[in-house]
Amino acid sequence: MPINLMEVDGVSIQPKHRATCHCGAVELELDLLEGLVDVRRCDCSMCRRRGAVAASVTLDGIRIVKGEEHLKLYQFNTNTAKHYFCEICGIYTHHQRRSNPTQFGFNVACLEGINPLKIEGIPTYDGVNHPADRR
Repeated sequence: MPINLMEVDGVSIQPKHRATCHCGAVELELDLLEGLVDVRRCDCSMCRRRGAVAASVTLDGIRIVKGEEHLKLYQFNTNTAKHYFCEICGIYTHHQRRSNPTQFGFNVACLEGINPLKIEGIPTYDGVNHPADRR
């Protein structure tokens, strides 16, 4: 069952919430009117290695406020998903989803003031057996 949250450990999710990479070179503004939607982990080869907690937002729900020139794209396997990370500090910020290309997944840990380690019961999606591979 998907987890949707309006706060994490007493910190409210703002309707327009700031997110940054570790070094601050990349700054995003996310439209989170409904809070954190579809909070999850994934066990695909990429997500397993980065260990990030992700949530979803529509494609027009992320704006790059600064540092677009520092974002690097990484794609693998089917080259459908587009994974973005800061070229300076290496932090994954967001990705255009393979399972739903009309959405970005974003790294919850990049949200200002939010500690994803305080979220309990996060479901893990089966990215090893991706739904798009079952067609």
